[in-house]
Amino acid sequence: MLAELSIKNFAIIEELTLNFDEGLTVFTGETGAGKSIIIDAIHLLSGGRGSVEFVRYGEKKAELEGLFFVDETHPVMSKLGEYGIESGEGEIILQREISHTGKSICRINNKLVTLTILRHVGGMIVDIHGQHEHQSLMQTENHIILLDDYGKDKVKPYLNKYKKLHTHYMQLKEKQKQLANDEQQMAHRLDLIQYQAKEIEEANLLPDEEEELNQEKITLSNYERLYESIGSAYKALSEDNRGLYWVANAMNELEGVSELEAELKASQDAVTNCFYVLEDVSSQLRAKWDSLEFNPERLDYIEERLNDINQLKRKYGSTIKEVLNYATKIKSEIDTIQNREIHLEEIDKQIKKTEHDLLKAGNRLSQARKEVAEVLAKLIQQELESLYMDKTKFKIQFTKTERQFLKDGIDVIEFYISTNPGEPLKPLIRTASGGELSRIMLALKTIFSSQEGITSIIFDEVDTGVSGRVAQAMAEKIQNLSLTSQVFCITHLPQVAAIADNHLYISKKTTSNNRTITDVSLLNDEEKIKEVARMLSGAKMTALTKQHAEELIELASKIKHHS
Repeated sequence: MLAELSIKNFAIIEELTLNFDEGLTVFTGETGAGKSIIIDAIHLLSGGRGSVEFVRYGEKKAELEGLFFVDETHPVMSKLGEYGIESGEGEIILQREISHTGKSICRINNKLVTLTILRHVGGMIVDIHGQHEHQSLMQTENHIILLDDYGKDKVKPYLNKYKKLHTHYMQLKEKQKQLANDEQQMAHRLDLIQYQAKEIEEANLLPDEEEELNQEKITLSNYERLYESIGSAYKALSEDNRGLYWVANAMNELEGVSELEAELKASQDAVTNCFYVLEDVSSQLRAKWDSLEFNPERLDYIEERLNDINQLKRKYGSTIKEVLNYATKIKSEIDTIQNREIHLEEIDKQIKKTEHDLLKAGNRLSQARKEVAEVLAKLIQQELESLYMDKTKFKIQFTKTERQFLKDGIDVIEFYISTNPGEPLKPLIRTASGGELSRIMLALKTIFSSQEGITSIIFDEVDTGVSGRVAQAMAEKIQNLSLTSQVFCITHLPQVAAIADNHLYISKKTTSNNRTITDVSLLNDEEKIKEVARMLSGAKMTALTKQHAEELIELASKIKHHS
């Protein structure tokens, strides 16, 4: 559950800290007071898309923080472990900052994370359901996603196998398409890559050549400085009365007295070691000095060779290794084009075999989906009946595709519905009203919540287009969800407000410097009656609307007692 939410400089919220309990919490208030802003804050905390528009005018950044408690067996705990995030006793702290420049900083349990990681973790504990999801129901391509989400344990193995085959199939089709291009285009391509292969081959590139040439160029370009410095170093060590002469004297002197005192033996050994090391160094310097030779022709060659290498790198890769890899790749392509007919025959064989395997995998996937669809359709039907859509018929329709292999199967899946007796089943996207969509989405959410392990479910004005007994049924359905998950709900329905365990009232205030801020109040019993009465009447509260509100709250209390 979400235990605490802190918001600072977010939209019209200056600074706000809210503590939440389990059960159903509703947000009510006048339009524009900032109810959705609080939901937006939770949405951003769980990895939603941010914007500089969320930063309060005149401030540098918006700051959000949420404290969640989850069961230690919850799947999110192992996910935190995968990301190397410590978690103590089921406590998760999500933090996010959005600067006025658009930069976003995310943390989980005080560890910096990417927005993607925040989204993965947040999505496992928070589920926000808003009015936009009604629109998602109106897009046929989302129906297959909902079906697969419900039956993921059964469908996923078949879907993964199908997708792997489909990826291979599309790669083969692309190769076939490339090879089937007209001969003139192929001839132009062959001329080009043959020229490129020849150019790279004639260069006789070696993998480490560039590094070695650059080092040799440095040596030749600095010949005079190297010659003088190495010669001076050698002379300082080896000429008469210079370095090695005096170290040898010290070594000989200490050798004669080292047996007299133990401490002198250690000094004598150290000096002796130094002598032989310096002697080796001197020999190396002499050899290097003698080998130095200024060769302007060699320097010209190196500069020309490096220029040729850079020309090839500009065309074919950023390193010699990449240039050589490109050469290998186009040589393979040259062979393929020159032997096009043979390769086409081989690809055709592979495509036919893959199509056979793909059809087999697609049929297995389709069968698994049909079994899941039968169960899901019955559950949706049952949920709709409890939402006063008892005459409704619901079906998940499977249609074979004309283009046989889609990326996610061989069927087009669409929700069909009939809301009136005697009417045929028709596509949901063409027949459902706004109120019906609200109920269908709530039915789906009720079914899905039991298996998703979500700790906090948020409904943002999902009661659009309903009233009366339907509103009461939706209120009871939302309250039932709160028995297993913490539920937040922005609502305009008095039935939902009446059945809530906690009621927060959102209002706007103007400060002394004429700035607008959002204020949140936890309503007591008397205040809750007044707010429900206001929601019932939509105007000034009367004795009758107050009595009606008291009756509604009392009814809700009885329903909760028996649930």
